[in-house]
Amino acid sequence: MTQGLPLVSAFSRRRAGVLLHPTALPGPHGKLGASARQFIDLLAEAGITVWQTLPIGPTHPDLSPYQSLSAHAGNPALIDFLELPEHWEGPDQHLWEEFLAEHERWLEDYARFMAIRTRYPGLAWPEWPEPLRRRDANALAEFTRANRDAIEQVKYEQFVFHQQWNRLRQYARDRGVLMFGDIPIFVAHDSADVWANPEQFKLDSAGQPTAIAGVPPDYFSPEGQHWGNPLYNWQAMAHDGYRWWLGRLASQREKFDLLRIDHFRGLQAFWEIPASDPRPVNGYWVPGPADDFLSACFRELPDLPLVAENLGIIGDDVEQLRHRFRLPGMTVMQFGFDGSPGNPHLLHNHKADDLVYTGTHDNDTTLGWYRSLNDRTRHHVNRYLRISENDGTDPMPWPVIQAAMSSVSSLVIVPAQDLLGLGSEARFNTPGTLENNWVWQLSEHYQELMDVQKLRELVQLYGR
Repeated sequence: MTQGLPLVSAFSRRRAGVLLHPTALPGPHGKLGASARQFIDLLAEAGITVWQTLPIGPTHPDLSPYQSLSAHAGNPALIDFLELPEHWEGPDQHLWEEFLAEHERWLEDYARFMAIRTRYPGLAWPEWPEPLRRRDANALAEFTRANRDAIEQVKYEQFVFHQQWNRLRQYARDRGVLMFGDIPIFVAHDSADVWANPEQFKLDSAGQPTAIAGVPPDYFSPEGQHWGNPLYNWQAMAHDGYRWWLGRLASQREKFDLLRIDHFRGLQAFWEIPASDPRPVNGYWVPGPADDFLSACFRELPDLPLVAENLGIIGDDVEQLRHRFRLPGMTVMQFGFDGSPGNPHLLHNHKADDLVYTGTHDNDTTLGWYRSLNDRTRHHVNRYLRISENDGTDPMPWPVIQAAMSSVSSLVIVPAQDLLGLGSEARFNTPGTLENNWVWQLSEHYQELMDVQKLRELVQLYGR
Protein backbone atom coordinates (compact mmCIF):
# COMPACT_ATOMS: atom_id res chain seq x y z
CA MET A 1 0.00 0.00 0.00
CA THR A 2 1.45 3.33 -1.02
CA GLN A 3 1.12 6.57 0.88
CA GLY A 4 0.78 10.12 -0.32
CA LEU A 5 3.28 12.84 0.33
CA PRO A 6 2.09 15.27 3.02
CA LEU A 7 3.49 18.51 1.64
CA VAL A 8 0.78 20.75 3.05
CA SER A 9 3.14 23.51 4.14
CA ALA A 10 5.20 23.57 0.93
CA PHE A 11 2.46 22.91 -1.62
CA SER A 12 -0.51 24.50 0.10
CA ARG A 13 -0.27 27.32 -2.44
CA ARG A 14 1.81 28.51 -5.39
CA ARG A 15 5.31 29.47 -4.32
CA ALA A 16 8.56 30.83 -5.72
CA GLY A 17 11.99 29.84 -4.45
CA VAL A 18 15.67 30.60 -4.97
CA LEU A 19 18.50 28.08 -5.31
CA LEU A 20 21.71 29.14 -3.56
CA HIS A 21 24.15 27.00 -1.62
CA PRO A 22 25.19 28.67 1.67
CA THR A 23 28.87 28.52 0.69
CA ALA A 24 28.02 31.04 -2.07
CA LEU A 25 26.96 33.69 0.44
CA PRO A 26 29.44 36.56 0.75
CA GLY A 27 31.63 37.18 3.77
CA PRO A 28 34.73 35.55 5.30
CA HIS A 29 33.35 34.63 8.73
CA GLY A 30 31.11 31.62 8.11
CA LYS A 31 27.68 31.66 6.53
CA LEU A 32 25.09 30.76 9.16
CA GLY A 33 24.97 34.19 10.81
CA ALA A 34 24.35 37.68 9.49
CA SER A 35 25.13 36.78 5.88
CA ALA A 36 22.38 34.12 5.75
CA ARG A 37 19.89 36.32 7.62
CA GLN A 38 20.42 39.15 5.14
CA PHE A 39 19.74 36.73 2.29
CA ILE A 40 16.52 35.56 3.95
CA ASP A 41 15.47 39.19 4.44
CA LEU A 42 15.95 39.80 0.73
CA LEU A 43 13.90 36.71 -0.14
CA ALA A 44 11.09 37.81 2.16
CA GLU A 45 11.13 41.32 0.70
CA ALA A 46 10.73 39.85 -2.80
CA GLY A 47 7.92 37.50 -1.74
CA ILE A 48 10.12 34.41 -2.16
CA THR A 49 9.08 31.70 0.28
CA VAL A 50 11.53 28.82 -0.43
CA TRP A 51 15.33 28.71 -0.10
CA GLN A 52 16.83 25.62 -1.74
CA THR A 53 20.38 24.56 -0.90
CA LEU A 54 22.66 21.73 -1.96
CA PRO A 55 23.69 19.08 0.63
CA ILE A 56 25.17 20.82 3.69
CA GLY A 57 27.50 18.10 4.97
CA PRO A 58 31.28 18.37 5.50
CA THR A 59 33.18 18.03 2.23
CA HIS A 60 36.42 16.54 0.98
CA PRO A 61 39.09 18.93 -0.38
CA ASP A 62 37.32 19.02 -3.77
CA LEU A 63 34.47 20.87 -1.99
CA SER A 64 31.73 18.82 -3.67
CA PRO A 65 28.66 18.74 -1.43
CA TYR A 66 27.66 15.51 -3.17
CA GLN A 67 30.68 13.58 -1.82
CA SER A 68 30.34 14.35 1.86
CA LEU A 69 32.28 12.92 4.78
CA SER A 70 28.96 12.25 6.51
CA ALA A 71 25.32 11.85 5.52
CA HIS A 72 24.29 13.29 8.90
CA ALA A 73 26.79 15.95 9.97
CA GLY A 74 26.75 19.63 9.08
CA ASN A 75 29.71 21.36 7.45
CA PRO A 76 31.61 23.16 10.26
CA ALA A 77 33.05 25.56 7.65
CA LEU A 78 29.59 27.17 7.57
CA ILE A 79 29.70 28.11 11.27
CA ASP A 80 29.80 31.85 11.90
CA PHE A 81 32.44 32.17 14.61
CA LEU A 82 31.57 35.82 15.16
CA GLU A 83 28.27 34.66 16.62
CA LEU A 84 29.54 32.08 19.07
CA PRO A 85 28.43 32.67 22.68
CA GLU A 86 30.90 34.57 24.84
CA HIS A 87 31.71 31.46 26.85
CA TRP A 88 31.61 29.10 23.92
CA GLU A 89 34.01 26.62 25.56
CA GLY A 90 31.24 25.72 28.06
CA PRO A 91 27.91 25.13 26.28
CA ASP A 92 24.59 25.11 28.09
CA GLN A 93 24.79 21.70 29.78
CA HIS A 94 21.16 20.81 29.19
CA LEU A 95 21.28 21.67 25.48
CA TRP A 96 24.61 19.86 25.11
CA GLU A 97 23.37 16.66 26.75
CA GLU A 98 20.13 16.83 24.76
CA PHE A 99 22.09 17.19 21.52
CA LEU A 100 24.35 14.23 22.36
CA ALA A 101 21.39 12.02 23.22
CA GLU A 102 19.34 12.92 20.15
CA HIS A 103 22.23 12.36 17.70
CA GLU A 104 23.97 9.43 19.36
CA ARG A 105 23.11 7.09 16.46
CA TRP A 106 25.68 8.75 14.19
CA LEU A 107 27.67 11.32 16.17
CA GLU A 108 30.09 9.02 17.99
CA ASP A 109 31.10 7.21 14.80
CA TYR A 110 31.47 10.48 12.91
CA ALA A 111 33.59 12.09 15.65
CA ARG A 112 35.90 9.07 15.80
CA PHE A 113 36.13 8.97 12.02
CA MET A 114 37.18 12.60 11.82
CA ALA A 115 39.68 12.24 14.67
CA ILE A 116 41.28 9.23 12.97
CA ARG A 117 41.47 11.18 9.69
CA THR A 118 43.35 13.90 11.57
CA ARG A 119 45.71 11.29 13.01
CA TYR A 120 46.36 9.78 9.55
CA PRO A 121 46.11 12.75 7.17
CA GLY A 122 45.72 12.06 3.48
CA LEU A 123 44.64 8.45 3.96
CA ALA A 124 41.18 7.15 3.13
CA TRP A 125 39.78 4.83 5.78
CA PRO A 126 40.62 1.57 3.91
CA GLU A 127 44.28 2.66 4.20
CA TRP A 128 44.19 3.08 7.99
CA PRO A 129 45.90 0.55 10.28
CA GLU A 130 43.88 -2.64 10.04
CA PRO A 131 42.44 -2.63 13.60
CA LEU A 132 40.99 0.85 13.05
CA ARG A 133 39.93 0.09 9.50
CA ARG A 134 37.90 -2.93 10.58
CA ARG A 135 36.68 -1.20 13.77
CA ASP A 136 38.26 -3.57 16.26
CA ALA A 137 36.55 -2.78 19.57
CA ASN A 138 39.77 -2.69 21.60
CA ALA A 139 41.58 -0.53 19.05
CA LEU A 140 38.68 1.95 18.92
CA ALA A 141 38.48 2.12 22.71
CA GLU A 142 42.21 2.75 22.97
CA PHE A 143 42.11 5.42 20.26
CA THR A 144 39.15 7.08 21.95
CA ARG A 145 40.96 7.25 25.31
CA ALA A 146 44.08 8.70 23.70
CA ASN A 147 42.22 11.23 21.55
CA ARG A 148 39.27 12.21 23.72
CA ASP A 149 39.81 15.95 23.29
CA ALA A 150 39.89 15.72 19.49
CA ILE A 151 36.74 13.59 19.46
CA GLU A 152 34.92 15.99 21.81
CA GLN A 153 35.97 18.91 19.60
CA VAL A 154 34.30 17.29 16.57
CA LYS A 155 31.13 16.72 18.59
CA TYR A 156 31.17 20.29 19.81
CA GLU A 157 31.52 21.64 16.26
CA GLN A 158 28.41 19.68 15.35
CA PHE A 159 26.60 21.06 18.39
CA VAL A 160 27.43 24.62 17.34
CA PHE A 161 26.40 23.93 13.74
CA HIS A 162 23.13 22.44 14.98
CA GLN A 163 22.40 25.47 17.17
CA GLN A 164 23.19 28.00 14.45
CA TRP A 165 21.27 26.09 11.80
CA ASN A 166 18.20 25.81 14.04
CA ARG A 167 18.28 29.54 14.76
CA LEU A 168 18.61 30.29 11.06
CA ARG A 169 15.76 27.97 10.14
CA GLN A 170 13.55 29.61 12.75
CA TYR A 171 14.54 33.05 11.43
CA ALA A 172 13.48 31.92 7.96
CA ARG A 173 10.25 30.39 9.22
CA ASP A 174 9.35 33.58 11.08
CA ARG A 175 9.59 35.39 7.73
CA GLY A 176 7.59 32.80 5.82
CA VAL A 177 10.59 31.15 4.14
CA LEU A 178 10.83 27.35 3.97
CA MET A 179 14.19 25.54 3.77
CA PHE A 180 14.59 23.01 0.94
CA GLY A 181 17.45 20.49 1.17
CA ASP A 182 19.06 17.90 -1.09
CA ILE A 183 19.95 14.25 -0.47
CA PRO A 184 22.40 12.52 -2.84
CA ILE A 185 21.19 8.96 -3.39
CA PHE A 186 24.73 7.59 -2.92
CA VAL A 187 27.37 8.45 -0.33
CA ALA A 188 31.12 8.90 -0.62
CA HIS A 189 33.26 5.80 -0.15
CA ASP A 190 35.61 7.70 2.15
CA SER A 191 32.93 8.66 4.65
CA ALA A 192 31.97 7.92 8.22
CA ASP A 193 28.85 6.18 6.93
CA VAL A 194 30.67 3.51 4.91
CA TRP A 195 33.40 3.02 7.52
CA ALA A 196 30.86 2.59 10.34
CA ASN A 197 28.39 0.47 8.36
CA PRO A 198 30.41 -1.64 5.89
CA GLU A 199 27.80 -4.41 5.87
CA GLN A 200 25.33 -1.99 4.27
CA PHE A 201 27.52 -1.55 1.18
CA LYS A 202 29.02 -3.78 -1.50
CA LEU A 203 32.60 -3.98 -0.18
CA ASP A 204 35.32 -6.60 -0.04
CA SER A 205 37.18 -7.67 3.09
CA ALA A 206 39.65 -4.79 2.66
CA GLY A 207 36.87 -2.20 2.56
CA GLN A 208 37.10 -1.58 -1.18
CA PRO A 209 33.95 -1.47 -3.33
CA THR A 210 33.14 -4.60 -5.32
CA ALA A 211 30.72 -2.59 -7.44
CA ILE A 212 30.53 1.11 -8.23
CA ALA A 213 27.74 3.53 -9.07
CA GLY A 214 27.47 5.38 -12.36
CA VAL A 215 25.33 5.69 -15.46
CA PRO A 216 25.53 3.95 -18.86
CA PRO A 217 26.70 5.58 -22.08
CA ASP A 218 24.14 7.93 -23.56
CA TYR A 219 23.81 10.93 -25.84
CA PHE A 220 25.28 13.25 -23.20
CA SER A 221 28.16 11.01 -22.11
CA PRO A 222 29.19 8.51 -24.86
CA GLU A 223 31.53 6.71 -22.46
CA GLY A 224 29.02 6.68 -19.59
CA GLN A 225 29.86 8.00 -16.13
CA HIS A 226 31.84 6.40 -13.30
CA TRP A 227 30.86 8.11 -10.06
CA GLY A 228 33.13 6.19 -7.70
CA ASN A 229 30.48 5.72 -4.99
CA PRO A 230 30.04 2.26 -3.50
CA LEU A 231 26.65 0.68 -4.10
CA TYR A 232 24.29 -0.28 -1.32
CA ASN A 233 23.76 -3.85 -0.26
CA TRP A 234 19.99 -3.45 -0.54
CA GLN A 235 19.38 -7.02 0.66
CA ALA A 236 21.17 -6.27 3.93
CA MET A 237 19.35 -2.96 4.22
CA ALA A 238 15.97 -4.60 3.69
CA HIS A 239 16.83 -7.24 6.31
CA ASP A 240 17.06 -4.62 9.07
CA GLY A 241 14.19 -2.53 7.78
CA TYR A 242 16.38 0.07 6.07
CA ARG A 243 17.46 1.46 9.46
CA TRP A 244 20.50 3.27 8.06
CA TRP A 245 18.46 5.08 5.42
CA LEU A 246 15.69 5.93 7.86
CA GLY A 247 18.24 7.49 10.19
CA ARG A 248 19.70 9.46 7.29
CA LEU A 249 16.30 10.77 6.23
CA ALA A 250 15.41 11.66 9.81
CA SER A 251 18.63 13.71 10.11
CA GLN A 252 17.74 15.74 7.05
CA ARG A 253 14.06 16.03 8.00
CA GLU A 254 15.28 17.66 11.21
CA LYS A 255 17.00 20.38 9.17
CA PHE A 256 14.64 21.03 6.24
CA ASP A 257 10.99 21.59 5.36
CA LEU A 258 11.35 19.96 1.93
CA LEU A 259 13.87 17.41 0.60
CA ARG A 260 14.94 16.51 -2.92
CA ILE A 261 16.28 12.98 -3.41
CA ASP A 262 18.93 13.13 -6.11
CA HIS A 263 19.01 10.39 -8.83
CA PHE A 264 15.61 9.04 -7.76
CA ARG A 265 15.70 6.60 -10.67
CA GLY A 266 18.31 4.60 -8.74
CA LEU A 267 15.56 3.40 -6.41
CA GLN A 268 13.82 1.67 -9.33
CA ALA A 269 17.02 0.36 -10.95
CA PHE A 270 20.68 1.40 -10.72
CA TRP A 271 23.69 1.01 -13.01
CA GLU A 272 26.17 -1.36 -11.37
CA ILE A 273 29.76 -1.20 -12.63
CA PRO A 274 32.06 -4.06 -11.54
CA ALA A 275 35.12 -2.77 -9.70
CA SER A 276 37.27 -5.37 -11.46
CA ASP A 277 36.88 -3.49 -14.78
CA PRO A 278 35.25 -0.17 -13.89
CA ARG A 279 34.43 1.14 -17.33
CA PRO A 280 30.81 2.32 -17.36
CA VAL A 281 30.15 0.34 -20.51
CA ASN A 282 30.71 -2.83 -18.49
CA GLY A 283 27.85 -2.01 -16.15
CA TYR A 284 24.36 -3.47 -16.05
CA TRP A 285 20.99 -2.53 -14.61
CA VAL A 286 20.10 -3.99 -11.22
CA PRO A 287 16.61 -3.68 -9.70
CA GLY A 288 16.42 -1.25 -6.79
CA PRO A 289 14.33 -1.49 -3.61
CA ALA A 290 11.52 0.61 -5.13
CA ASP A 291 8.13 0.23 -3.38
CA ASP A 292 9.45 -1.75 -0.43
CA PHE A 293 11.93 0.97 0.47
CA LEU A 294 9.59 3.92 0.00
CA SER A 295 6.81 2.18 1.93
CA ALA A 296 9.22 1.69 4.84
CA CYS A 297 10.23 5.35 4.67
CA PHE A 298 6.67 6.64 4.87
CA ARG A 299 5.68 4.15 7.58
CA GLU A 300 8.52 5.41 9.78
CA LEU A 301 8.40 9.06 8.68
CA PRO A 302 4.83 9.78 7.54
CA ASP A 303 5.52 13.50 7.13
CA LEU A 304 8.62 12.94 4.97
CA PRO A 305 8.51 15.79 2.40
CA LEU A 306 10.27 14.21 -0.60
CA VAL A 307 10.71 15.58 -4.11
CA ALA A 308 12.05 13.20 -6.77
CA GLU A 309 14.88 14.32 -9.07
CA ASN A 310 13.71 12.66 -12.27
CA LEU A 311 15.90 14.41 -14.85
CA GLY A 312 17.67 12.68 -17.72
CA ILE A 313 16.51 9.57 -19.54
CA ILE A 314 13.74 8.26 -17.32
CA GLY A 315 11.64 5.21 -18.18
CA ASP A 316 7.96 4.68 -17.49
CA ASP A 317 8.79 2.33 -14.62
CA VAL A 318 10.56 5.15 -12.75
CA GLU A 319 7.69 7.56 -13.32
CA GLN A 320 5.17 4.95 -12.23
CA LEU A 321 7.09 4.47 -8.97
CA ARG A 322 7.12 8.23 -8.42
CA HIS A 323 3.41 8.52 -9.11
CA ARG A 324 2.52 5.58 -6.86
CA PHE A 325 3.94 7.58 -3.97
CA ARG A 326 2.65 10.90 -5.34
CA LEU A 327 6.13 12.44 -5.31
CA PRO A 328 6.62 15.75 -7.14
CA GLY A 329 9.11 15.64 -10.00
CA MET A 330 11.22 18.27 -11.76
CA THR A 331 11.20 20.13 -15.06
CA VAL A 332 13.93 22.51 -16.25
CA MET A 333 13.19 25.33 -18.67
CA GLN A 334 16.59 25.01 -20.34
CA PHE A 335 15.84 21.38 -21.29
CA GLY A 336 12.69 22.16 -23.23
CA PHE A 337 13.98 23.29 -26.59
CA ASP A 338 14.87 20.17 -28.56
CA GLY A 339 12.23 20.98 -31.15
CA SER A 340 9.62 18.53 -29.89
CA PRO A 341 6.28 20.03 -28.80
CA GLY A 342 5.86 17.02 -26.50
CA ASN A 343 9.00 17.82 -24.50
CA PRO A 344 7.91 17.61 -20.82
CA HIS A 345 10.10 20.60 -19.91
CA LEU A 346 8.15 22.95 -22.18
CA LEU A 347 5.81 25.30 -20.39
CA HIS A 348 2.62 23.93 -21.92
CA ASN A 349 3.44 20.41 -20.70
CA HIS A 350 4.11 21.26 -17.06
CA LYS A 351 2.14 19.58 -14.27
CA ALA A 352 0.72 21.36 -11.24
CA ASP A 353 2.29 18.94 -8.74
CA ASP A 354 5.83 19.23 -10.12
CA LEU A 355 8.60 21.79 -9.68
CA VAL A 356 9.94 23.97 -12.47
CA TYR A 357 13.50 25.32 -12.55
CA THR A 358 15.06 27.80 -14.94
CA GLY A 359 18.29 25.79 -14.50
CA THR A 360 20.01 23.74 -11.80
CA HIS A 361 23.39 23.83 -10.05
CA ASP A 362 24.75 21.44 -12.71
CA ASN A 363 23.74 23.64 -15.65
CA ASP A 364 25.13 26.83 -17.06
CA THR A 365 23.34 29.97 -15.94
CA THR A 366 20.34 30.79 -18.11
CA LEU A 367 22.15 33.71 -19.70
CA GLY A 368 25.21 31.54 -20.37
CA TRP A 369 23.01 28.79 -21.80
CA TYR A 370 21.18 31.22 -24.09
CA ARG A 371 24.42 32.72 -25.38
CA SER A 372 25.77 29.26 -26.19
CA LEU A 373 22.78 28.21 -28.35
CA ASN A 374 23.15 27.80 -32.08
CA ASP A 375 21.09 30.13 -34.26
CA ARG A 376 18.36 27.58 -34.96
CA THR A 377 17.77 26.74 -31.29
CA ARG A 378 17.94 30.39 -30.25
CA HIS A 379 15.30 31.22 -32.85
CA HIS A 380 13.14 28.41 -31.46
CA VAL A 381 13.55 29.77 -27.92
CA ASN A 382 12.71 33.30 -29.06
CA ARG A 383 9.65 32.14 -30.95
CA TYR A 384 8.35 30.02 -28.07
CA LEU A 385 8.89 32.76 -25.49
CA ARG A 386 7.74 35.48 -27.93
CA ILE A 387 10.99 37.40 -27.69
CA SER A 388 11.78 40.09 -30.26
CA GLU A 389 14.98 42.09 -30.21
CA ASN A 390 13.09 45.20 -31.23
CA ASP A 391 10.03 45.19 -28.97
CA GLY A 392 11.62 46.27 -25.70
CA THR A 393 11.37 42.81 -24.14
CA ASP A 394 13.54 42.35 -21.07
CA PRO A 395 16.90 40.80 -21.95
CA MET A 396 17.78 37.29 -20.90
CA PRO A 397 17.33 35.67 -18.47
CA TRP A 398 14.10 37.47 -17.50
CA PRO A 399 11.91 35.97 -20.27
CA VAL A 400 12.77 32.49 -19.01
CA ILE A 401 12.25 33.52 -15.38
CA GLN A 402 8.86 35.03 -16.21
CA ALA A 403 7.83 31.96 -18.18
CA ALA A 404 8.75 29.72 -15.23
CA MET A 405 6.82 31.99 -12.85
CA SER A 406 3.76 31.66 -15.10
CA SER A 407 3.92 27.86 -15.09
CA VAL A 408 1.06 25.81 -13.71
CA SER A 409 3.66 24.11 -11.47
CA SER A 410 3.12 24.86 -7.82
CA LEU A 411 6.75 25.65 -7.06
CA VAL A 412 9.25 27.48 -9.26
CA ILE A 413 12.94 27.59 -8.30
CA VAL A 414 15.33 30.13 -9.81
CA PRO A 415 19.10 29.98 -9.17
CA ALA A 416 20.39 33.22 -7.62
CA GLN A 417 22.75 33.65 -10.59
CA ASP A 418 19.75 33.98 -12.90
CA LEU A 419 18.12 36.62 -10.71
CA LEU A 420 21.35 38.61 -11.01
CA GLY A 421 21.49 38.13 -14.80
CA LEU A 422 24.95 36.52 -14.64
CA GLY A 423 26.65 34.61 -17.43
CA SER A 424 28.79 31.48 -17.56
CA GLU A 425 31.38 33.02 -15.25
CA ALA A 426 28.93 32.37 -12.40
CA ARG A 427 28.33 28.69 -13.16
CA PHE A 428 28.50 26.68 -9.94
CA ASN A 429 29.36 23.21 -11.26
CA THR A 430 30.27 21.59 -14.58
CA PRO A 431 29.78 17.79 -14.29
CA GLY A 432 32.74 15.74 -15.45
CA THR A 433 35.28 18.47 -14.66
CA LEU A 434 37.49 19.01 -11.62
CA GLU A 435 38.38 22.70 -11.86
CA ASN A 436 36.56 25.79 -10.61
CA ASN A 437 33.53 23.96 -9.23
CA TRP A 438 31.64 24.83 -6.02
CA VAL A 439 33.61 28.06 -5.48
CA TRP A 440 31.44 30.82 -6.98
CA GLN A 441 30.18 33.40 -4.48
CA LEU A 442 27.75 36.29 -4.49
CA SER A 443 29.20 39.76 -4.70
CA GLU A 444 29.33 41.66 -1.42
CA HIS A 445 26.90 44.10 -3.04
CA TYR A 446 24.50 41.55 -4.52
CA GLN A 447 21.51 43.12 -2.78
CA GLU A 448 22.04 46.33 -4.74
CA LEU A 449 22.47 44.39 -7.99
CA MET A 450 19.29 42.32 -7.70
CA ASP A 451 16.07 43.91 -8.96
CA VAL A 452 13.94 43.00 -5.96
CA GLN A 453 11.00 45.12 -7.11
CA LYS A 454 10.83 43.37 -10.50
CA LEU A 455 11.04 40.00 -8.79
CA ARG A 456 8.31 40.90 -6.31
CA GLU A 457 6.06 42.10 -9.13
CA LEU A 458 6.49 38.79 -10.97
CA VAL A 459 5.75 36.83 -7.80
CA GLN A 460 2.57 38.83 -7.29
CA LEU A 461 1.58 38.74 -10.96
CA TYR A 462 1.52 34.94 -11.01
CA GLY A 463 0.08 34.42 -7.55
CA ARG A 464 3.19 33.01 -5.94
